Amino acid sequence: MPAPEPAPAPPAPPVPLAALLARTELGLRLLAGPEDVSLHWVHTSEMADPYPYLLGGELLMTAGVQLTDPARYVERVVEAGAAALGFGVTPVYDTVPAALVEACGRHGLPLLEVPPRTPFTAVARALWRLMAEARLHELRRVSEAQRSLAAAAARPDPVPAVLGALAARIGGRAVLFGPGGGESAAAGREITAEASRALAELAGVVAPRPGGPATASGDGGGLRLAAYALGGGDGLALGVAAQAREPGDHTIAGVAVVLLSLLTAPHRAADVSARDTALVRLLLGATPADAAAALGPGPWTVVHARGGDGTPFAAASLAAALGTALVDPGEGLGTGASARTGASARTGAGTGTGSGTGAGTGAGAGAGAGEGTGAGAGTAAGAHARTAPVRGAGTAPVQGADGPPGLPPGDGPGGPAGPGRTVRLLLPAPAAVAAQPGWTLGVGAPAQADALAAADAQAARALRRAEATRAPLVRHRPAGLAGLVDPDEAAAYAHALLAPLSAPLAETLRTWLSLHGSWDRTAAAMDVHRNTVRQRIGRCAALLDRDLDDPDVRMELWFALGRR
Repeated sequence: MPAPEPAPAPPAPPVPLAALLARTELGLRLLAGPEDVSLHWVHTSEMADPYPYLLGGELLMTAGVQLTDPARYVERVVEAGAAALGFGVTPVYDTVPAALVEACGRHGLPLLEVPPRTPFTAVARALWRLMAEARLHELRRVSEAQRSLAAAAARPDPVPAVLGALAARIGGRAVLFGPGGGESAAAGREITAEASRALAELAGVVAPRPGGPATASGDGGGLRLAAYALGGGDGLALGVAAQAREPGDHTIAGVAVVLLSLLTAPHRAADVSARDTALVRLLLGATPADAAAALGPGPWTVVHARGGDGTPFAAASLAAALGTALVDPGEGLGTGASARTGASARTGAGTGTGSGTGAGTGAGAGAGAGEGTGAGAGTAAGAHARTAPVRGAGTAPVQGADGPPGLPPGDGPGGPAGPGRTVRLLLPAPAAVAAQPGWTLGVGAPAQADALAAADAQAARALRRAEATRAPLVRHRPAGLAGLVDPDEAAAYAHALLAPLSAPLAETLRTWLSLHGSWDRTAAAMDVHRNTVRQRIGRCAALLDRDLDDPDVRMELWFALGRR
């Protein structure tokens, strides 16, 4: 059976197992395996084979209720990518089975003994608190770095000052590479010739070109290296080298990229003037086509995006990576970064509110324990009581039941540019749109100014499909044969065909069909249990009186759902 697809990283930094072991009130004891592993979340399961319900990176807790073959059990847990195994003693086992200890040692899987006095929920709560503390520390560090970089950008010689501030924050070296690949400016600790060559090679990888990456990372000369393309298409790149890559370093470097993009491209003042001209025309009653003429000849490409790292500069950093200054960061993103990557971004760098939002963002990041579908579902083994997942604002997917993860009601985006916000960008059509780390993108077809509303709708649909299929980027596809059907007739037929279905049923059917009838992938895309998907699809088949295994029926329903 193939290994499960890697789960997206939670918005909080992972917690070292050693930090959890250091919580003496828990009484945890490491019986096998290393302690230098990272924990992303906690999951409790008494299933004989927990493989289908694990995302990878979790601390799996069990009392061994259905443990019959320890060797096979550990093999499956390792295959699923779990980070560690916690075994609760009593009432099922008085001690941790020797066969389990031996199997964990053989596979290198850390095995923890959980004493009877420690409920599994206490372990989950401890991990939650450690994650919250780490996230708050990271956001405070990012906020301080934003202020430092903004202050450096206001100095008389801003480019070297920004590089120096960045190098100090990451504890390494920062280099600005020119269009030809040579060093234009540098600051920070000296690095070896080997590391310098490797960093220059990385900078060459991100040099602006159609379809090229905006960032690249690697190792060289014993250092962790990263390179970032500056916005504007001038061929400039930022390279950073440090002994280690700390949480938040990518965000801090992104702030520096925005500032350096502005500082190295003074001609962008003309772009700001053009945008202001277009805005004034719109306010005074001009049509979108007339207003867009001030921005350029067109056509334009609309991009919708969700994701980011939850900081005020997430949307601006994405815009810089895609080479555009036309960005709508979405509702409720705050004023930490300007909606443009123009001159106002310098002020935005100084007004970000990373630490202010961080306390709420980090809460509940990624830890939870439970089994079943409701609070306290599943019978606890002795003192190891299990509850529904402990969650908080901005949390990553955490399984509380043996099934795919899901956000409970009330979970919101993790900060100013959280995963629930949609960022919209407008790019000149020739500009290449490439996948960006941490973002999911939907791209509309190139359109003239009078057709941008349709392109906006295309980008929105492409983003929904990208999220449903877990693809980092999906582009709008032409209608094909469906475009030959009269839209009004198609809509009327779709309405009549799908009339028996409620909105949740129709959305479940659409997602299920888009994922080729996969129960597990549909459940993950909709944040529900796969049994819920089976029940809904069965209900759809009964209400429609159709055989959903028939490919002709599937094709007809897919066509109808697209015109509903």
